[in-house]
Amino acid sequence: MNPFEMVVAIIIVVTIGRVIQSRYRYQGRAPQADPAEALESRQLRQEVQALRERVQVLERVITDNHSSSDLDREIERLRDKS
Repeated sequence: MNPFEMVVAIIIVVTIGRVIQSRYRYQGRAPQADPAEALESRQLRQEVQALRERVQVLERVITDNHSSSDLDREIERLRDKS
């Protein structure tokens, strides 16, 4: 191996080592969040939670036949009074 090939081999080894070192160092850190993104994320989570609660209420109303039939009768009774 002549000196030029040895220098090229050393440069390649050092470069590969730096790339691997940078990759592992980056994986250990948590990504820096933008405050605007954090606010938007929080708002979206709150909206999703509110929608989940509404869906639970709707499921309860739909699946509760006794209560919904009572509600229908009550609505009809109120309409008849008018």
